[in-house]
Amino acid sequence: MGFADQRFTVNLSILFTELPLLERPAAAAAAGFGAVELWWPWTDAPVPERSELDALRRAVEAAGVRLTGLNFYAGRLPGPDRGALSVPGEESDRFRANIEVAVGFAESLGCTALNALYGNRVAGVDPAEQDALALENLVLAARAAHRIGATVLVEALNKAESPLCPLVSAPAAVAVVDRVNAATGLRNTKFLMDLYHLAMNGEDLPGVIERYTARTGHVQIADSPGRGAPGTGSLPLADLLDQVRKAGYDGWVGLEYKPGDRPSAASFDWLPREAR
Repeated sequence: MGFADQRFTVNLSILFTELPLLERPAAAAAAGFGAVELWWPWTDAPVPERSELDALRRAVEAAGVRLTGLNFYAGRLPGPDRGALSVPGEESDRFRANIEVAVGFAESLGCTALNALYGNRVAGVDPAEQDALALENLVLAARAAHRIGATVLVEALNKAESPLCPLVSAPAAVAVVDRVNAATGLRNTKFLMDLYHLAMNGEDLPGVIERYTARTGHVQIADSPGRGAPGTGSLPLADLLDQVRKAGYDGWVGLEYKPGDRPSAASFDWLPREAR
């Protein structure tokens, strides 16, 4: 098997960032890809102007690519302040304001996967209070996503890069998934299996795949260490993705890696064009 048997989608918030946002879908298409995903592009605007939403939608449509994944508002990414839904006050309010906007934008492009990033722990706030707030907001997101037949994704980050995030292991993220599904009864909340973050946490990746693939709604990859393209680190990504497929996952695999000191289009030399 190997990389040629996967379905890849390019994350336009970490790749092709040398280009303006509206040029990135066409650049991904020119590189041979038919699918893209995005973090929430407007880091300071959970509710951007309609004209900005329409311009991005037209850029995706004109490029002829499919939007396969979208983050809800999560603050400034990349960065240590990532995540909003469990942060009391303004950030939680921003997340709630963004829910219908993000779901509506996803629906306009046929996107059925929305990633909801947990927030950092906040000094002076009881973690149990933050977790209760997170559950409330994730329930709201899951119910909104359900109306368009979409899945809400919950992922584990890594402690080295996000030391204040409480979800830094696969079991911690899946426990949140279970709580949301129990609260909604919808079962449309799933685990986002990011092999880079899990590797950075020192987890047993074959064990995670065996245990949690059935609960997984999306997979993302980058090599480790370095968060570069496959082959720049030490992860056996082709073998791990083979295991994911054999465990029953047949969805998209997001390329969420840094291109390094070269143009993004040059960072796909590990993947034959016919396999894109």
